[in-house]
Amino acid sequence: MKQATLHQLKVFEVTARHGSFTRAAEELFLTQPTVSIQMKQLTRAVGLTLFEQVGKRLYLTEAGKELLATCQDIFERLDRFDMAIANLKGLKQGHLRLSVITTAKYVIPRLLGPFCHRYPGVDVSLIVTNHEQVVERLRDNLDDLYIPSHTPENIDVDQHNFLDNPLVVLAPSSHRLAGRQNIPIQELNGEAFIMREVGSGTRQAIERLFAEHGIEIQVRLELGSSEAIKQAIAGGLGISVMSRHCLALDGDSGQFTILDVEHFPIQRHWQVVYPAGKQLSVVAQAFFDYMIQEGRTVIEDNLDRHAPPHHPPAVDVYAAVPA
Repeated sequence: MKQATLHQLKVFEVTARHGSFTRAAEELFLTQPTVSIQMKQLTRAVGLTLFEQVGKRLYLTEAGKELLATCQDIFERLDRFDMAIANLKGLKQGHLRLSVITTAKYVIPRLLGPFCHRYPGVDVSLIVTNHEQVVERLRDNLDDLYIPSHTPENIDVDQHNFLDNPLVVLAPSSHRLAGRQNIPIQELNGEAFIMREVGSGTRQAIERLFAEHGIEIQVRLELGSSEAIKQAIAGGLGISVMSRHCLALDGDSGQFTILDVEHFPIQRHWQVVYPAGKQLSVVAQAFFDYMIQEGRTVIEDNLDRHAPPHHPPAVDVYAAVPA
């Protein structure tokens, strides 16, 4: 094992977590052959087989399980060392690791910009992925702070609301309901909808509201990204319900309008979470405090500058929510 490197141990830990050379390569930004070579070299250093392949998935051998436990202990100790050094340096230097859901990519970079200007010595690692992967990384304690689509189940976490996330009805600017005020929700019956994939937090919120009011959802298309949904709306394929942040922070191209439908916007909130009892580094604590204390103001300033045409005015979306 004296011939093993920290890099090989990290590659092994990621491979063991995913049970796949391919997925490990994606997370580490390496090629699949590179991952395979690193694992062969590590196996040679250990002297025992670390993985067994069944079908397309890799499973740990007994030796692999022992090595994984050792790796986790090593990385936990290194994390504590990094935290101690960062605390000694204050905010002059440090590393911030964030894992967020796809829709949060519209707001987190807007928050990181001013924060990194304030603390130019801080390096940031931002993982943008789906809810399941964010929760998986949270369970493995791989990052400092996490933004999932909803509160994770079966994991003890500290959670804090940091930003309102209103869901609005988005339609082409030429839609028959564009410009109307106080549209009854029943007017959406029979409309062709473009929806996120089954299981997404946005879709679940929409389905709950429509079920309460007897609205039948006519799903014309399911897409996995907000960008694709907006392109489909612009192409006349239907309407959708989306986070207002996905619209306003992209700027107004004149192709869309937000319909003034009763019971909308659906008021949701983004939460920042981390494992309960976790001691945040001085950098992570500073960014957490910044999100809670200043995040809403930073994002609302962007919303006001870039909001697309909609009814009612932008300020009303947040009027019922105390500062």
